[in-house]
Amino acid sequence: MDARVWGIVTDSFTKLLIPGLTVTIPLTLISFTFGLVLAIVVALIRVAKVPVASQIAWFYVWVFRGTPLLVQLFVIFFGLPSVGITIPALPSAVIAFSLNVGAYASETLRGAILAVPKGQLEAGLAANMPYVTIMRRIILPQAFRSAFPALFNSFIALVKDTSLAANITVVEMFMSAQRIVAIYYEPLVLYIEVGLIYLFFCTVLTWLQNYCEKRLNAHF
Repeated sequence: MDARVWGIVTDSFTKLLIPGLTVTIPLTLISFTFGLVLAIVVALIRVAKVPVASQIAWFYVWVFRGTPLLVQLFVIFFGLPSVGITIPALPSAVIAFSLNVGAYASETLRGAILAVPKGQLEAGLAANMPYVTIMRRIILPQAFRSAFPALFNSFIALVKDTSLAANITVVEMFMSAQRIVAIYYEPLVLYIEVGLIYLFFCTVLTWLQNYCEKRLNAHF
């Protein structure tokens, strides 16, 4: 690596890291939080087999699990304006990522809820506990415990998936890398550099996941 290329790499590091910390990570956190809330609601509706709502929830999961995330981004950002609904780029990304996460995470949670022995629900009902209380205090804590690894893996995957937001003009880390490449014409080293920053983020999150899993195992 010659001096010019090394200078480009060192100069671009903060230009990539700052969007990563100020856009990529917040976009991931916000989208995953909304998606997880949606996932809980959808999973509970499907487990309880609520009339009509259960069919709507199934249809939502079917659509968002069965279509590419990039297509979902394009439909929301580029497609909706044709019917008079215009949403800025960043909110469009949050909506698309949240809906996508909600669909996948709801299936993870639904499976975890169904894995909890039915006797615990029956025991709660026999003790005259309201259904909502049983789910909140007995079933969901156990379901979250077993679903935690899969949910955290989805969170780590979302960190990488946020790079797709560059396609709808969100200036996150990958978009910043594309702009720097357009200036210096050094795609190999710059894309490797941004890839290493993504790798660093995901490695830190993997360490956090392992720590949280150990703490959870210690309490169960």
